[in-house]
Amino acid sequence: MQEERELALRPIGRVVKGHPRPDPARPEREEPWEEGTSEIEIDAAWADGLDGIEGFSHLWVIWWLDRFEEPPRALRIHPQGRQDVPLVGLFATRSPHRPCPIATTPVKLLKHQGSRLRVQGLDAYEGTVVLDIKPYLRRGDLIEDATVPEWLERLWRATDAEREI
Repeated sequence: MQEERELALRPIGRVVKGHPRPDPARPEREEPWEEGTSEIEIDAAWADGLDGIEGFSHLWVIWWLDRFEEPPRALRIHPQGRQDVPLVGLFATRSPHRPCPIATTPVKLLKHQGSRLRVQGLDAYEGTVVLDIKPYLRRGDLIEDATVPEWLERLWRATDAEREI
């Protein structure tokens, strides 16, 4: 067996404008994040690494799920806690409760200015640590014949209908 090495993650920045952290005293439903805009501030030590990024329309943001660092309670869950969706394995979901709380989100790059990126569609809260930024590539990242299970299509339809109310 190969010896395990220590894993160290070093943030490169943080979300500085975007979705405010939810207030537990006011649990009303949050607005959909897909259309919202956020700003990411990259640490000065890494800012030169953003040169040329404005040539890409979309990016991958890799970030830390800092509100969900406790281990998952179960390995089989109902996605979004909905009993009308089948019980599936944790890794068949996008649940934020993960063994390793790392998230990836594809976002639209709206603006690059200095060490700041303005993006659309980031589902992270203000203050969230950003671990990495990568360009989204049409060749390699886009899988045209990708499929999803029927229960997920049904869940998306239900979520869309609930948002219209």
